[in-house]
Amino acid sequence: MKVSVLKEDGLTKQIEVTVPALDIQRTMEKELVAYGQRVKIDGFRKGKVPMQILKTKYGRMVLGEVLDKTVQEATTKVLKDKDIRPALQPRIELKDGENFDEGKDLTYTMTVETLPKFDVMDLSKVAIDKPVAKVEDKSVNEALERIAKSNRSFTKVEEARGLKKGDVAVVDFHGALKDGTSLPGMSGHDMNVEIGSGQLIPGFEDQLVGQKVGAHAHVDVTFPAEYGVKELAGKPAMFHVDIKEIREPGETKIDDELAKKLRFESLDKLKEVVTKQIADDYDQFTKMKVKRSLLDVLDEHHDFELPQGMIDLEYQAISEQMEKEKSQAGETLNDEDRENLKVIAERRVRLGLVLAEIGKANSIEVSQDELYKAVHAEARKYPGQEIQVLEFYSKNPQVIESFRAPLYEEKVIEHILGKAKVSEKTISVEDLTKDDDDELPKAKKKKAAKK
Repeated sequence: MKVSVLKEDGLTKQIEVTVPALDIQRTMEKELVAYGQRVKIDGFRKGKVPMQILKTKYGRMVLGEVLDKTVQEATTKVLKDKDIRPALQPRIELKDGENFDEGKDLTYTMTVETLPKFDVMDLSKVAIDKPVAKVEDKSVNEALERIAKSNRSFTKVEEARGLKKGDVAVVDFHGALKDGTSLPGMSGHDMNVEIGSGQLIPGFEDQLVGQKVGAHAHVDVTFPAEYGVKELAGKPAMFHVDIKEIREPGETKIDDELAKKLRFESLDKLKEVVTKQIADDYDQFTKMKVKRSLLDVLDEHHDFELPQGMIDLEYQAISEQMEKEKSQAGETLNDEDRENLKVIAERRVRLGLVLAEIGKANSIEVSQDELYKAVHAEARKYPGQEIQVLEFYSKNPQVIESFRAPLYEEKVIEHILGKAKVSEKTISVEDLTKDDDDELPKAKKKKAAKK
């Protein structure tokens, strides 16, 4: 086999590969012999058909398979011999294309974009803060109040009074857009509406305040621009609402009786569980912020050429997601949006390569046992449907594999944190739970620094 590097441009290599006709002939005959073991030709026993007859009858059909196999094996060998790590599948172009004939050398060009070579920073020099927040009595009490409120009992109002905030109205309703269009979900019967809860379209509940049992109310509203149903988003509508019953909430005390109603031994035990749940929630926020800080440090300390093909694929994925979100809000991506997404795509590719390199250097892998544990954890998120979820995964192994990448990233992150200097820092609950997951400013800062 003859191998010649025709062109090198950054991470892209163009290589010409020539496989001798004799090698192709040997592979061809091997494939035809195997084929002859499976087919029956009149006048010959299976496996006893002369090679010339097999070539005449099946040569052209087998040739395509032989060429595919030859190219695949030759490409794998070239990549291994030249220590080339492809970023994506190489692009292959046969010299003679479909006009290739047996007895000729097979020549093809392989264009491959390679993974960059770079040095990973000294992980022991990574220094980040670990933000933590204490669970305050105020947060526990607020949680208990929400629990008590959600467990209130409601009694029917017998007096002839109007609806007020906090009441539950039992209603029938029928709605339509101002052009007369009525879509599924715009009508219902015996629906419970808690006045002031904000569970319905903005303005809907407010217009029911003061209405009495037996009233036929007309409610004018406009669906929010970001409403989930595209046909309704931003559209004005009118609803006809019949008030059938009014219920008012009774008082629910935060005491042992409430705890026992929720199957806890005492109020103290309920508080203990609530406190732990809040602490677990805070811990998740802490982990997210530590990961973001770590990724920022890794991004800041690594600068190398990126495979354009990987950037293009990442850009395509995030732009499709953004287009979907914009479409639901009745908007479209503009030029500035697209430029910003390209910057984010570059950051994600860079960080992905850094994490992969660290994982490779430290032999980090995801075992099948870890994979299946993740699947079972996912199934537990659907109480009562665990068996169906697990059956779905068992029939779709490619979906199970989708857990591997995030698990791998998590293990690499844990490895880095084990070597890094992590300093605990107490902050407020507001700062801990504040959403600061905007990649754009960090990605732009990186790009500006390179100019």
